[in-house]
Order: sequence, then structure tokens, then C-alpha cells
Amino acid sequence: MKCIGFLEFSSIARGIEAADAVCKTAEVELIFARASCPGKFFLLFSGDVAAVQSSLDAGVASAQGHVVDHCLIARLHEQVVRAIHLTAEPQQCGALGVMEFYSVTAAIYAADAAVKAANVALVELRLAAGIGGKSFAVLTGDVAAVSEAVACGVAAQESQGMVLAHVVIANPRPEVFESLL
Repeated sequence: MKCIGFLEFSSIARGIEAADAVCKTAEVELIFARASCPGKFFLLFSGDVAAVQSSLDAGVASAQGHVVDHCLIARLHEQVVRAIHLTAEPQQCGALGVMEFYSVTAAIYAADAAVKAANVALVELRLAAGIGGKSFAVLTGDVAAVSEAVACGVAAQESQGMVLAHVVIANPRPEVFESLL
């Protein structure tokens, strides 16, 4: 399990400047730094808790008021990072759960809570790119596990008020599942 830091900026220029500050402040691994819809900049990095906290503080300070949201999650489930990188490959199609959010941080918190709550596989965690700044998580497993995971994900305190929609599809068509991979 890793500790991650996430920053969302309203300014692309300040976001790039913050990415530099984050990397210079402590020994962290930059997972991504990218512009996204609607004209925002996102920064995700990992490391030990103290390093991530120091880098997060430096990123917030350097952004000079352009931070929209930020978070630090200690002991992040390894499936969350794989899903962000789009490298998650579930072995089989089971029920599908989809959780959709207005914010990136809510989706990260919810995905982490979901995979810790039940025996499910996280298929994808899409963070704002190409979807108007919204985010969503897709997971699979047996119906009971997916239902429990989705319930826990949308109930996570950090995702309250940011949930747009959530569904559990008990027996999805194979082509729907394959289109997600």
C-alpha cells in the first residue's frame, strides 16, 4: 500500500509550477501531472507519508490560491493506482459497479473505500480527462460484493455531496464489459 498526494488546480501554469515544487521538496514519485477538462491541472504523486505531506504542503503554497482541492491518502489500496494507470485487468466479467462523481478526489476516496470493503476488482478509475471534470470508478465481482463495494464507496465521508450517480449491473453483456477494458 502506498501513500498518495493529489492536487487539483484552477490554473494550468500554477499547476505546472506546483508539480516542480512537489518534486523538489521531498522524495516522491510523480505518477502524473496533466491538464484536463475544463481547463484544470491535476497532480498525483506517491511516497512515504511524511514526504507526501511535505510535498503536498509545498504544492499548495506554490499555487498561490489556485488550489481547487487536495488530499492525502495513506495506505491506498494497490488496485487504485493500477486503475488510474489503466493497467487493471480483471480475470473475468462479473457484476459491474459504476460510481460517478463531480470531483476527482471523491472518486479516489470512493474507489479506495470500495476495494477495501469487498472482494472486487477495480477495472478503471477515470479522473476528469475528457469527461468535463467529472470522475468515475468501475469495478467487478460477484453481485453481493459489488453491491457492498459500491455502497461503501458512495458512503465514504470524503465523497459526500460529490456523488452524481451509482449503479450495479448484475449480469452485464460481455461486450459492455469488454468495451471498458
